[in-house]
Amino acid sequence: MAVTGWLESLRAAEKTALLQDGRRKVHYLFPDGKEMAEEYDEKTNELLVRKWRMKSALGALGQWQIEVGEPAFPGAGSLGPELITESNANPIFMRKDTKMSFQWRIRNLPYPKDVYNVCVDQKERCVVVRTTNKKYYKKFSIPDLERYQLPLDESSLSFAHANSTLIISYQKPKEVLVAESELQKELKKVKTAHSSDGDCKTQ
Repeated sequence: MAVTGWLESLRAAEKTALLQDGRRKVHYLFPDGKEMAEEYDEKTNELLVRKWRMKSALGALGQWQIEVGEPAFPGAGSLGPELITESNANPIFMRKDTKMSFQWRIRNLPYPKDVYNVCVDQKERCVVVRTTNKKYYKKFSIPDLERYQLPLDESSLSFAHANSTLIISYQKPKEVLVAESELQKELKKVKTAHSSDGDCKTQ
């Protein structure tokens, strides 16, 4: 079963953990050299960040690719305030999950809710967002469902709009909830360092 297969690969990965600033940071190193880093709220175990890094064909480490959490803006700290303001006017796409749902937020979308159409494209196995005024279009996959090889269910999809932000939710299948619970049990076995013991490998 695919769910078991992904869970087993997480169990087999070399893991290190660190408690820092109220977050439990876990670094996974897979046999193929791929790395995954996750950050969980220490009290609620809610996933705050998930990112991936892999080596190039020449063996050099690539950039971290964020799957869950705030997007990184390279060099943003060196920009002037006017440039930062200008860039913030563009739609910003990010994923921020809850316990029961995968959730995405698209900021800087000022149109009313009835302008948006959010649906599942079964052929391409992705979620499609479009507006009737043709001002915005995006499609994105749900990597978790790909890893677990689970189908996309249109009835699990919903969306809301408030404060110029489109919030898209996809209810987690029970198979994912069970696997996440099993993973948390597994992570409790990992020896956890504290920030005073040294820096986390993912930083």
